Amino acid sequence: MEFDKVSFSLPNGVKVFDQCSFSILKPGLWMLVGENGSGKSTLFRLISGVIRPDSGKIFCSLRPSMVYQNPEHQLLMPTCKSELMLSAPKTTRHCNLLDLIQSSLEKVELGEMLDRPIHTLSGGQKQRLALAGAIVSNSNLLLLDEPTALLDPQCQNSILKLIKKLTSSSADPITAIWVTHRLEELYFCDGAAIVKNGGVGNWNSGPKVFQELKSLALR
Repeated sequence: MEFDKVSFSLPNGVKVFDQCSFSILKPGLWMLVGENGSGKSTLFRLISGVIRPDSGKIFCSLRPSMVYQNPEHQLLMPTCKSELMLSAPKTTRHCNLLDLIQSSLEKVELGEMLDRPIHTLSGGQKQRLALAGAIVSNSNLLLLDEPTALLDPQCQNSILKLIKKLTSSSADPITAIWVTHRLEELYFCDGAAIVKNGGVGNWNSGPKVFQELKSLALR
């Protein structure tokens, strides 16, 4: 995936991105940090094609899916099975559908939850189900908008480890772009960048970006 001199302004004329260029060349867990209003959510909308840039080009050979901060905003059906049936590609043969759904649940460690009513799931389990919905849709690019913000510390760590496992799979790795305000999460990523001043900064190690942000906060 690559942004090549992408510019975008809001309808009120506020410029969000100005000649923004960056790329992701391999699967992994890539994190973005930035102040509120820096353009992180707009970036996801550009990647997913919901909006188009005013100028510049976006190249994306991956199939993106959004995973929101609050899974309640994207879980619509009464059971895990029916939710994933809704997300599965329409071209899936009926005889393969249940196997695809079961496989997706197992990848997010919900293998025993096929017929479980969604309202009985914990917050962490609901977020895992939202991830399963992205996986069953055949997405290989997860756009994660602060997916641990509403979870307790134990669930936060379990979701981080799950995404790390999915992006590190030797058989079928996926790419994940994760927006976070929890700086300690940067230690899990393969690379991190700061969104500011109408662009995305260079990719650096998570610990390096953590220290950079800490030093800026102390000034």
